[in-house]
Amino acid sequence: MQLVTWNVNSLNVRLPHLLQWLAENPVDIICIQETKLTDEKFPVAAIEAAGYAVEFSGQKTYNGVAILSRLPMTDIVRNNPLYPDEQQRILAATIGGVRVVCAYVPNGQAVDSDKYVYKLGWMAALRDWLASELARNPNLAVLGDYNVAPEDRDVHDPAAWEGEVHVSPRERAAFQALLDVGLTDAYRLFAQPEKAYSWWDYRMLRFQKNQGLRIDHILLSAPLAARCTGCTIDRAPRKWQQPSDHTPVIATLD
Repeated sequence: MQLVTWNVNSLNVRLPHLLQWLAENPVDIICIQETKLTDEKFPVAAIEAAGYAVEFSGQKTYNGVAILSRLPMTDIVRNNPLYPDEQQRILAATIGGVRVVCAYVPNGQAVDSDKYVYKLGWMAALRDWLASELARNPNLAVLGDYNVAPEDRDVHDPAAWEGEVHVSPRERAAFQALLDVGLTDAYRLFAQPEKAYSWWDYRMLRFQKNQGLRIDHILLSAPLAARCTGCTIDRAPRKWQQPSDHTPVIATLD
């Protein structure tokens, strides 16, 4: 089973990229974030024609998450039951005996902003909910754009980013708290190349200079981590015309 996370940064713009990538990489499950579409405008027919069932939770202009699967999905949950929120950032489904959570963590904007406070509260509530989910579902996978680079090696220039969102100590502590409920960062289960990132700003040739951050993660419960045989970042879609600023992260389970 292959599980993927990809922030597409507008499905309306990136649908051709998504369909091309799935044709070239017929994975079992893909969680996408920032669809930026209301539910009535979601391209269900195009995705089903590609061979995927789909569940989604969207809103106009911002946020929006979806899960595409080659296998049937059951027990669908939209949003965190412990955290009432108008923003559509969480979607969960049970697929092939695995509880899959697609999450789009708030950006946080700046460490002195209300949005940063919102981010920390949102992540604390996510931790509490995932703890309860894990108690019910030992096979738990949480995929998404976490907007946190967990360590300095996940940042192209730690000194330049010091004091900024994505790398602040409180955000990293909030990310660690997610791991502490019993989850593992799949990417760090394996030896990986240096300077490996999943997001690059559009400005100032950041991708061409590989000045990025690793902020898209696949977290696995202990039984799934034991079955994980690989986790990679596919840089190829970031080279396409009009790309998302994120690129897919793929975990393979035996």
